[in-house]
Amino acid sequence: MDINVGVIAASGYAGGETVRILSFHPRVNLNYITSRKLIAKYFHFVYPNLRNISNLKFEEYSVEEAKKKCDIVFLAVPHGISQKMVPELLEVGLKVIDLSADFRIKNERIYQKYYKKKHVIPELLKTAVYGLPELHRNEIKSTNLVAVAGCQASSAIYGLYPLIKEGLIQVSNIIVDSKTGSSGAGTIFNESSHHPIRANSIRPYKMTEHRHTAEIEQEFSLILKSIGQENKEVKVGFSAHAVNLVRGILSTSHVFFDESMEINERILFKAYRTAYKNEPFMRLIIQKTGIFRLPDPKIIIGTNYCDVGFKLDNHMNRIVVLCALDNLIKGTAGNAVQCMNIMCDFPETTGLEFPGYFPS
Repeated sequence: MDINVGVIAASGYAGGETVRILSFHPRVNLNYITSRKLIAKYFHFVYPNLRNISNLKFEEYSVEEAKKKCDIVFLAVPHGISQKMVPELLEVGLKVIDLSADFRIKNERIYQKYYKKKHVIPELLKTAVYGLPELHRNEIKSTNLVAVAGCQASSAIYGLYPLIKEGLIQVSNIIVDSKTGSSGAGTIFNESSHHPIRANSIRPYKMTEHRHTAEIEQEFSLILKSIGQENKEVKVGFSAHAVNLVRGILSTSHVFFDESMEINERILFKAYRTAYKNEPFMRLIIQKTGIFRLPDPKIIIGTNYCDVGFKLDNHMNRIVVLCALDNLIKGTAGNAVQCMNIMCDFPETTGLEFPGYFPS
């Protein structure tokens, strides 16, 4: 059975990519997109790549209209807005996939620490499911509210999940260095995103206390709990850089293992293959020859693939883990659609098969 879907705040990059993907989804009737500023304008007015493909027009948002036209709605509103919208959408019987950060953090106190405000509906923090399909597939299947993971948090979690699950690394001193393209900042620009400032630059912009740290520590703590090691405290040092790309994230993580442990490449290969062997969008990239021997965002632009690789450094008992993904697809809209497929019992890859293009 096909489903009726809407995208709220579809004019931003995340909402726009959600519309693009859903426009080609064979099981979806996308019949409701909204924007506060672009009411009655065609979607292709903002996204000309969909000329002669989409005839949708932006509409004004209302709960009544969403209920009438949709079974599931994607919320692509700014952070802080969806928490005011979700309760009434759930109350009228809609399923909600939220692309913002409003329901990602389970702990109200930690949410307030990182987002500097109180949550208006904290009781829903416990019931929302964190939208990483590979980690929370069963919970996603039965929920009415998905909180899609942050793009940079996703790149760190995907890279390190197998090592933590197998108990191979120290969890109190995880270092993540993330580099991201300009589309991650959204459509509202400022001086720092102005092209003459951003171009030809690798700009450190959040060396400590990045908001995505909370998501990463939360998910790693849950992994430890699942293997009976909840007594261990997770500490992540996360730093972010803006680089001269439009799309793409590359996170380089530095993790360490105890001298008493026997760690070799075979053990690491086994950890990643065990975790991801049945995951259609996860790829382990470690080649001995060629140009792209390790993950590179250039290869996955426009796709829902996530490439992970590693190098073992016995000199320091260190593992360097690299994870590349498209911040707008596997980091946002693609994972959101993958979550929708799970919720609706569609094949998980439906609408997400695009392999990308090369060179990009």
